[in-house]
Amino acid sequence: MGQFINVGNEVFVDSRPKDYVDKTMLIAEVNDTLRTDSKMSCVTRCRRFGKSMAAAMLCAYYDKSCDSRHIFSGFEIAKHPSFETHLNRSHLKDPYLQNRTR
Repeated sequence: MGQFINVGNEVFVDSRPKDYVDKTMLIAEVNDTLRTDSKMSCVTRCRRFGKSMAAAMLCAYYDKSCDSRHIFSGFEIAKHPSFETHLNRSHLKDPYLQNRTR
């Protein structure tokens, strides 16, 4: 997996509005491309259409440093066969933390 900015699931949980439209099937699309010849997934959306929320959702799903099962259990992705296979199985890195001086 590549490098992500939002390590953990707090950003997704904290920024999700009450009337959140379930876009978790994007996770299934990304899961289908893992370990294939498609080495990258490009998530494009028009201006102000949820790219940051999509990135936070992907980080919350894949990040190994937290347990996100309870967050996604009520969404459509929980019914998908690949849900358990990839949930919280990847080490995500924060590129900003690597470049900071101590």
